[in-house]
Amino acid sequence: MASNPPAAPGMAALRVDDLHVAFQQGARSTRVLDGLSFELRPGEIGCLLGASGCGKTTALRAIAGFVRPDRGAVRIGERCVASPGDWIEPEHRGVGVVFQDYALFPHLDVADNVAFGLRATPAAERPARVASMLGLVGLPDVARRFPHELSGGQQQRVALARALAPSPSILLLDEPFSNLDPDLRERLALDLRDILKRHRTTALLVTHDQYEAFALADRVGVMHAGRIEQWDTPYRLYHQPATRLVADFVGLGTFLPGRLEHRDGNTLVHLELGSLPIRTRTDQAIAGVTANDRGEVVVLLRPDDVVHDDGSPMRAEVVRKAFRGAQFLYTLRLDSGQPLLALVPSHHDHAVGERIGVRFDADHVVTFPPDAGAARAAD
Repeated sequence: MASNPPAAPGMAALRVDDLHVAFQQGARSTRVLDGLSFELRPGEIGCLLGASGCGKTTALRAIAGFVRPDRGAVRIGERCVASPGDWIEPEHRGVGVVFQDYALFPHLDVADNVAFGLRATPAAERPARVASMLGLVGLPDVARRFPHELSGGQQQRVALARALAPSPSILLLDEPFSNLDPDLRERLALDLRDILKRHRTTALLVTHDQYEAFALADRVGVMHAGRIEQWDTPYRLYHQPATRLVADFVGLGTFLPGRLEHRDGNTLVHLELGSLPIRTRTDQAIAGVTANDRGEVVVLLRPDDVVHDDGSPMRAEVVRKAFRGAQFLYTLRLDSGQPLLALVPSHHDHAVGERIGVRFDADHVVTFPPDAGAARAAD
């Protein structure tokens, strides 16, 4: 698992250490979190990303105080809010939560919804704080409307304003865009990132959608079976995945068989598309060749690693094509039968069944041992 370097004392806004949670169902115990660990610095936006059932929502609820961990600790700033010997109730943790369904009060107008969390603020100061929060989320003129009079995107912004109004130490967001149209999600994710950065809010998002995660977060943890496989920047998750599971889950890609060779102090990987140098250790390549006398590996190829080149002697058959406006996503088949994905400018409009020239061009050659896990079929 890749992770941030350990923080100096007092540096982390949120720190989760070795968190374990199991749910009892009759005589059966189901482990949901199994040694979850990560941290966020002040002002960072983090994300727990994974498929349904991986434990990400349970992690969020444990941080908020809605689930009591069996083992491990949660620290918010200097305070330990959950451990075997410590427990602080949710309302005293200084945590704001934006729920999946926004949880706005239908009988209260927008201003009263935002003011709901300001009961500890003097009454005379609340209207100014409400107006400031509505201005921050870009809704200065909806204070007297009711939730049913707003669009889904506007309701999400109101929920955000309400959560931010008390100035929480940490903001937690539970699949905040799941009820919105796909076309609206990415734009609102970018808007939300701008709002959180302007407000200098430390935030943690949980989602199954990698595009939301990449649009919003500074650090993303890919979760599987209650643990984080890799905690890293979106760029490194995509281009330098630490495990085959991460490589398979994040982004599109295909895996081709290859063979590593050490020659004159350099490492090469030979595959059907040619021989490529491994300039930096970004993966498990060296471990793979050490464990396997033949140097057999699998090589991850992203669609943007494969270049359409009419002059290349390597040919591949177009099996499927998906028009994406500026680009086609081609599913190709090499002579060996191996699949390949390629992003090609859309003025190169080739027919299914046509053979086109391709070559490999990437800064990061990512390989894994052949027994590191099964790859997902190309989409």
